[in-house]
Order: sequence, then structure tokens, then C-alpha cells
Amino acid sequence: MVSENSDATDGDQTALALKILVAGGFGVGKTTLVGAVSEIRPLRTEELLSEAGRPVDDTDGVGQKITTTVAMDFGRITIRSGLSLYLFGTPGQDRFWFLWDELSTGALGAVVLADTRRLEDCFPAVDYFEHRRIPFVVAVNCFPDARTYGAPDVSHALDLDPGTPVVLCDARDRDSGKEVLIRLVEYAGRVHTARLLESVS
Repeated sequence: MVSENSDATDGDQTALALKILVAGGFGVGKTTLVGAVSEIRPLRTEELLSEAGRPVDDTDGVGQKITTTVAMDFGRITIRSGLSLYLFGTPGQDRFWFLWDELSTGALGAVVLADTRRLEDCFPAVDYFEHRRIPFVVAVNCFPDARTYGAPDVSHALDLDPGTPVVLCDARDRDSGKEVLIRLVEYAGRVHTARLLESVS
């Protein structure tokens, strides 16, 4: 799905901008990933964690985290000439999930970031995209102090639908993040093409 089809062209090629969501649990690295790959200064809506939010923000395992996204992160990356991705990072806490429906409108697909130390935190995002038939990849953010698991182990633990890609990444590294996005675009393209062919057959 194309979120924007601008009139700007590169030769005879129309420039396309595709909308991608970056989702996952609280403190998994969504803001970090968007910031690492964005070629523009990313828009961030982070606020300091407060005492009032302490009862509802589970900081277990992310004790050094002092801020949280309260609306969204936004960035842009050019994958190749004529193809750009607009990245929308979703807030991770339950109380902000009402924003997801607005953010997901017109999205080509999504990246679900996972932390193997708190793998259960990405279940809501997986369920959300599966139920809405939005193609997604699971990107395991390899934290230095986390045990390393292979993609098949993560896929089994999350009970993913067959064919859903699982990739390992470092959310801080631009090249690693770019590879995740390329994998998503390729996978989402196949899914949408298959659905289109099915609808006309």
C-alpha cells in the first residue's frame, strides 16, 4: 500500500513513499531504530517517566530507561532511487494503544521489535497485526546482556504464522536496521501481490 505517491520523479520513475510501522513492547528499542535509520532528524514525542506512571509502566528489565514515547516517532529513509519509507514508531504502553488504529491506516507493513529477555511484551503487537492482516516481520533486538536465540526458536515461542520472517538486528546500527526494513518491504510486497492475485482469480 502506498501512503504517498508524489509528483516528483527520478527520470521516468514516480517517487513512492511507503508507510511502515515500528512496534513492540515498552523499552524494546523502537525510538532507537527509527533514529538510527532515519535520514532526517527524527520527530520524537518522548517524555520523562513520572511517578504517576510508575504503577502502569513496567520498567522491569529496562531499569535505565528514563523516557517514554507518548504519541509516535517519525523518520524517513530512502531505500533506493524512487522508493522512500516513512517510519512511524508506535508507543509501547497499553494506555496508548488507541493510537495504533490511526497509525496503522494505509501501512504497507510493520516491524515488531522483540527483546528475548521480555519476549512476552511483543505478543500484543503480533496479535494486532495478525488480526488486521498487516504483513510484519519480527526483528529481535540483540541486547548485549541478552541470551542469543535463533530465528526458529523465536518464531516457535511467538507461535507465528508460517512464513512470517524473524530477523536478528542491532537497533542502534543503521545498516542492520536498513536490512530489517528491506526484508519487510520484500515480504510485504509478496503478501500484497498474492492477495491481489487471489482477489482477481
